[in-house]
Amino acid sequence: MKTLADKVVVITGAGSGIGRALALNLADKGALLALSDVNEEGLAETVVLAEKAGAKEVRSDRLDVADRAAFEAYAAEVAAHFGRVNVVINNAGVALAGDFVDLDMKDIDWIIGINFWGVVHGSKFFLPHLIESGDGHLVNISSLFGLIAMPGQSMYNASKFAVRGMTEAIREEMLIARHKVGVTAVHPGGIKTAIARNARVSDKEDKAATAKLFDEKLATMTPEKAAAIIVRGITRNQARVLVGLDAHALHTFGKLAGSRYQDVIALGSRRVMPPKTTIV
Repeated sequence: MKTLADKVVVITGAGSGIGRALALNLADKGALLALSDVNEEGLAETVVLAEKAGAKEVRSDRLDVADRAAFEAYAAEVAAHFGRVNVVINNAGVALAGDFVDLDMKDIDWIIGINFWGVVHGSKFFLPHLIESGDGHLVNISSLFGLIAMPGQSMYNASKFAVRGMTEAIREEMLIARHKVGVTAVHPGGIKTAIARNARVSDKEDKAATAKLFDEKLATMTPEKAAAIIVRGITRNQARVLVGLDAHALHTFGKLAGSRYQDVIALGSRRVMPPKTTIV
């Protein structure tokens, strides 16, 4: 897929952050957009911006990616509306901070439902349409934390490692079957989005301090730059796209250090992580 002009592109989590930046980038390239988000207000803003950016057509739908029946119906409706689907970007995601022992099961279900099952649903229900198009591409957003583990992010790690493994296996299956469907796993580092501010945390975490650490120290790249890197990865049919110097550096460190990287990260995290709150 050398050009995205006139391609039908589906983007979940398009109401803000990387999802919105992808929508605007692709609108400028002449794509037809099917945008969804659970946040209707943010989604409506993205639609206005995408239309101003020159999108040929924009369809918008409120969608909870964790809702299997709703996602299955959505995929069928989008395919019927446009007559084809060329690119699917499973971008919707959330964060959950806290030591594993302190996490509540309802929060674990929440993050796995969105970050993993949401990507499963988007891949499963749209893949037949991508195959049928004869010119398709599946993009699943994992994370730097889908390449290395981080304390306080056990379930985020779990969801993003799972997305990575599933996506790489799907790519292999497309190659074996000789379907004309590219598959890309994307691993962003710290991107300037609201994911930390909108995250859930355990009762022992200081949410404000955790969000401040991410916003001021870890988030170094704009969503627009991240979107440009991801789109370039699609047109180059890259199997894996690392987004940000931090993603490249920590991924390389993890490969070189082997399992010993865990000891180094544990030591470093102890020095920079906000203190736990006191529960009375």
